[in-house]
Amino acid sequence: MKGAKTVWITGASSGIGEALALAYNAKGYRTIISARRSEVLESLQKKLTQPEDSFILPLDLEQHENAEAWFHQASAFTGSIDILVNNAGTNFPEPFLEVSDNHLDTMLDLNVRACFVAAQSAVQVMLRSVDLDEKGACVVNMSSQMGHVGSPNRTVYCMTKHAIEGLTKAMAVELAEKNIRINSIGPTFSETPMVKRIVDTPEKKEFVTSRIPMGRLAKLEDVAAAAVYLASPAASMVTGTHLIVDGGWTAQ
Repeated sequence: MKGAKTVWITGASSGIGEALALAYNAKGYRTIISARRSEVLESLQKKLTQPEDSFILPLDLEQHENAEAWFHQASAFTGSIDILVNNAGTNFPEPFLEVSDNHLDTMLDLNVRACFVAAQSAVQVMLRSVDLDEKGACVVNMSSQMGHVGSPNRTVYCMTKHAIEGLTKAMAVELAEKNIRINSIGPTFSETPMVKRIVDTPEKKEFVTSRIPMGRLAKLEDVAAAAVYLASPAASMVTGTHLIVDGGWTAQ
């Protein structure tokens, strides 16, 4: 679509990532969707409102050395990258004393390092845009309410999301003069495959919902709406902040 902005969504295979792709594409954004499995991306592309204005790029973000090439490939297709939504991430809830080296490395690598490298590569492409001063660009980092609080059995996850909050603020300050905005979103527990894997008993779901004043899990559309807002002209003066979509969890 001529004149449309391009959004790249990582971790777009399911859950929040799928909801993000559907929401942005329905709003008229050129949509690049990335995840490890191409068949899942192909299935998602068929659900989009404007599938002809989308692009599939299968990749494993833990292979950081390829990041620059991926972003060049994507920008060659669309002409630019205006919005990056850093959505890829994972969690392995377990007691602090039982955290394995493998789980520690995986969460640090995907939740922090891959997020940093993807943002770095995206900004390099954004800075080449001839009309950056006029239209601007932005990065939306998918954080968590756990980027602001602590929680049992989530020491590593909380550590990685607190790191994303620091990254978001520092990037925002450094890139503001370039007209590139950086923000993060902090969902509470929502109806995603990862949450369903973790909150897998009625007792666990009751514990989670009891901590949310609004008394329910977040809908995927709630999170996607926040991401669309942060990329829109309505948020042109919003940078370096965290939009918490948590039903009041962190207000207590």
